[in-house]
Amino acid sequence: EVLTEDPETAFCTLANREDLNPEEGSIYHCLYQFTRNEKLTETNKLLCDVCTQRRYGPKKNIKSEKYVYTNAKKQMLISLAPPVLTLHLKRFQQAGFNLRKVNRHIKFPEVIDLAPFCTVKCKNVADGNTKVLYSLYGVVEHSGTMRSGHYTAYAKMRSMNNHLSDLVLRGPSPQALETEPVKGQWFHISDTHVQAVSASKVLSSQAYLLFYERLL
Repeated sequence: EVLTEDPETAFCTLANREDLNPEEGSIYHCLYQFTRNEKLTETNKLLCDVCTQRRYGPKKNIKSEKYVYTNAKKQMLISLAPPVLTLHLKRFQQAGFNLRKVNRHIKFPEVIDLAPFCTVKCKNVADGNTKVLYSLYGVVEHSGTMRSGHYTAYAKMRSMNNHLSDLVLRGPSPQALETEPVKGQWFHISDTHVQAVSASKVLSSQAYLLFYERLL
């Protein structure tokens, strides 16, 4: 289904992206790059059915039909903020004919705001909200190479998040909630070994998968 958006708001977000100024090597920078505005020009022009019909009339003979391509803008934004946010970091890159693992540390916060990456018409955000906050509760880390290695995890033991249950069962509610990380104790899990660790230890890990639960 093709929807016609208001050109004035089609690329607008809940919070101003330009105020973000994300630090390179952070999860915010990754999200900023992934949702950046792209211009489609030259060989990347968009095939426009409306323009084609306007110039050549309704489709009659598809074999001899001509097409009109036009410059366009493209942007990936979040239209529905999930109760649980899973971020999967690309930990490999092409090196000639081989794949090489990326071991660089990516900074990630305990509380993340998705508002700069959500469309201004995000479906499950209450009117007037300019923040879409999530609290970290799980991290998966991989050690080793592309050929072999070991997966470990960090998980936060915390009290039940009633708001998360409400989001899943009944959708968003308009009231404001706490904007601090959900309180709890972090644990490092490696096979059968479990050890309590600090939040700073978790935030210094080389994350492969990040799991956040919605606060606001």
